[in-house]
Parts: sequence; structure tokens; C-alpha cells
Amino acid sequence: MLSRTADHLYWMSRYTERAENTARMLSVSYDTAMLPHAISNSKRGWHSVLSISELIPAFHEKYGTVDRESVMKFMVADEFNPSSIYSCLKAARENARAVRGALTTESWETQNQTWLAMQRQFDQGVWREDPGQFFEWVKYRSHLWRGVTLGTMLKDEALHFVRLGTFVERADNTARLLDVKFHAIERDYHGIPRGRNVHNFDFYHWSALLRSVSAFEVYRKVYRDVITPERVAELLMLRADMPRSLHACLREVVQNLERVKNNHSQETQRKAGRLLADLQYGRIDEILTTGLHAYLTQFLDRVNDLGQGISQDFLLPT
Repeated sequence: MLSRTADHLYWMSRYTERAENTARMLSVSYDTAMLPHAISNSKRGWHSVLSISELIPAFHEKYGTVDRESVMKFMVADEFNPSSIYSCLKAARENARAVRGALTTESWETQNQTWLAMQRQFDQGVWREDPGQFFEWVKYRSHLWRGVTLGTMLKDEALHFVRLGTFVERADNTARLLDVKFHAIERDYHGIPRGRNVHNFDFYHWSALLRSVSAFEVYRKVYRDVITPERVAELLMLRADMPRSLHACLREVVQNLERVKNNHSQETQRKAGRLLADLQYGRIDEILTTGLHAYLTQFLDRVNDLGQGISQDFLLPT
């Protein structure tokens, strides 16, 4: 496969996944901002949205004050923000258009229809009228495209590069979400009075974090108990059977790298395999003892290095 084709397929799936992840992140922030006890913390909540995407400087340069309206506009509809939903779905569609011959008709049409439908919604101001419904629509279109792609494409190199992009992006986002939200919840937790409010705070904020990655029902099924920070971290990091966990994402990355390997990719495969082994044999108590933030920061650096390795080995002309 030409490196140019692989590059378009890889980034098409990364941008589609990024749009979904941004919708998930905004959805949970929008919902938690509606809680009565969260009013005083709403600014910090919207600030964390920008922090997860490392967009605080870019936001302040254009908007200044952090509030719900400005952050929503910046992360949903700002065409100059490369991580906005608008920009991600546009980039995904452009990458898909460049490699229509490598996609099935159904896969291409799903991407194209998503872009056209989003333009209509923006023109009519639909996303402003009901942001929650719009975020659900973005997630649905991402699920639909992924299902159509898996259900219609030949399981060859094209599909493997699509899968690679999806799970590299998902691993990066899950780690960022965990890091920022754990820090924010811990900070806000120390600012409320002891007693009954603590239990309510725990439930709403930890459940919101779980819902942002579609893990609330999974948590209840796996642990059948109250929500605790340790178990949330374990579920989203070390559980191989949780679809959006770091472990599950790296397992997919390793498997797809094995299927597209070439004479230049041994070092990238080694790094991916070692990262998977750390998650496969890691223990959450040891990670929390040494520091969750330090672990996730190192994980993000390693995933970024892995992405660069994939680009050099497969996506750029040698």
C-alpha cells in the first residue's frame, strides 16, 4: 500500500474518533454544569475541557474569558480550532475523499453524509438549541461509520490502518481525560464540607466520568458496588475487556501493527508491545502509590512517541 493512502486512512479514523471524543467530553461537562452544587465550579469544569485538549493558550488568544458559551463555540464550531468537532469531521471527510478507492461505497457515503448533515445543522443553529442532542448525534455517526467500515471492508491493510488510527487516538484521549478529571475531582472534593454532600459529590462526578466513556453500566456490571476512584482508574486503564480502556486500545494497536509490519517497523512494534505489557501486568495499587499523574504523563509521552514511529515507518515516504 502507498504510504500516502495509508496516511489518509490513518488520519481519517483518528479525526473521526477525535470528533466523538470531543463530543463525549463536552457532553459530560455540559451535563455536570447543570448540577446545583457544580455552579461555583463551572468555570473550572470548562477550563478542564480546554486542558484535556491542550488548547488553553489558543482559546485565550481568541476568546479570553472561559465560560460555557465561549468554550462550546470554540470546541464545536470554530473552524480555526483543529480539534473542534467541525474541523475534525471536515478533515475526516477530506481524508476519506482522497482515498475513496480504498473504501467501500457504504463507508465513504457514511462519512460524506455525516459532513453534509453537520453543515445543515450548523446553518440552522441546531447544535445551539440542543447541545446535548447534537453531541449524541456526533457519537451516533461515529459509531455508525465504524460499524459500516467493519461490516463492509475487506480485512486487509486498509482496514488495519483505519483501526490503528482509531485506537491510537482513543488511548491518547482516555489517558488525557483520566489525568485531567482525576485532578479536577480531587481538587474540588477538598473544597466541599464533610458529610452527606461528599457522597453525592462522589456519585455525580465519578459517574459523569464513567458516562463520558460509556462505562457507567460496565462499572456496575463488573464491580456491583459503590463507585470508588481506585476502581474507576482500574477499569479505564487495566481492564482488557473494557472497550475504551488503555489496555484494550494498546492490544488493538499491537495486533494491527503486527498485520501491517514492514522492514522498518521493528522498533515501533517493540515500543507498542512493551507499553501493552506494562498495562497487562500492571496493578492499580502500585500505579496509585507511585502517582497516577506521573504514570499518565509518561503514558501520553510514550503514545505520542508511538504515533511518531507509526508515521515514520508507514505513513511518510521512506
